[in-house]
Amino acid sequence: MASTSSSAPAAEVEERGRKRKRAEGPEPAAGADAPPSKWRTRREHEIYSSKLLEAIRLVRAGPSTAGAAGPPRGRAVREAADRALAVAARGRTHWSRAILASSRRRIQAVRRARLRAPASPSSRHGAATSASASASTSATGEGASTPPLVRSARVLGRLVPGGRRLPFPTLLEETTDYIAALEMQVRAMTALAEALSAISATSSSSSGAGSSSS
Repeated sequence: MASTSSSAPAAEVEERGRKRKRAEGPEPAAGADAPPSKWRTRREHEIYSSKLLEAIRLVRAGPSTAGAAGPPRGRAVREAADRALAVAARGRTHWSRAILASSRRRIQAVRRARLRAPASPSSRHGAATSASASASTSATGEGASTPPLVRSARVLGRLVPGGRRLPFPTLLEETTDYIAALEMQVRAMTALAEALSAISATSSSSSGAGSSSS
């Protein structure tokens, strides 16, 4: 009787352990690769490509920037590509929210610039000179007394949108995600450029064949 009663709790413990393992799922194998970044999935690539194409269409359909207060066409395309990347991130990261906020501020600044008279060249030159002087003074002042790690973190915070005031661990996470997003952006823009080049070559060859036949 004693052996039967002592084996019953052991069987119950073993059964509970099996149920817990089934609920938790299979354990990852030793040395298994980490799950890929979401920016490397085909779904994210397709989402960003569609948003990028729509943003470029809006830029091309907009008014010419010659003599206007808006940015040049090449810069407008780069800003549209960054906005599409931030929208594809759905505002889940600091860098994507910073890009969207910067885009809103830039649009508001362009609207204000169209309403007020442009500043004289001398005042603009004076403002640029004072800004560069203050920047060089601050850069010189923060030199030797700042630890190298702090200086590296500040440089990294300037490169990642919205990263200036982030804690260092959060900044590293944002940097990793931002780099993966930029890699996906490069792949999407390269594929789009190749597709447009192929379409242009096909249309030019067909028009050349039509003119020769006529």
